[in-house]
Amino acid sequence: MCSCPISSTAVSAGLPHIVAARPEQGWALLCDGSIVFDDSGELHPDGSVVPPRRVPAERLAPAA
Repeated sequence: MCSCPISSTAVSAGLPHIVAARPEQGWALLCDGSIVFDDSGELHPDGSVVPPRRVPAERLAPAA
């Protein structure tokens, strides 16, 4: 049984969990139908989008 909220905006029913993941492609499918991207963006089943919250390049630490 899926412990997902009835809708992607419900908070009282619990948090959705990952049902499929493609880390090599940078995304995961949640049990509520939302797709979450590695860059922190989201695409919801109703078509709404959460834009990625990217850090400006000048704030990134250089690789050693």
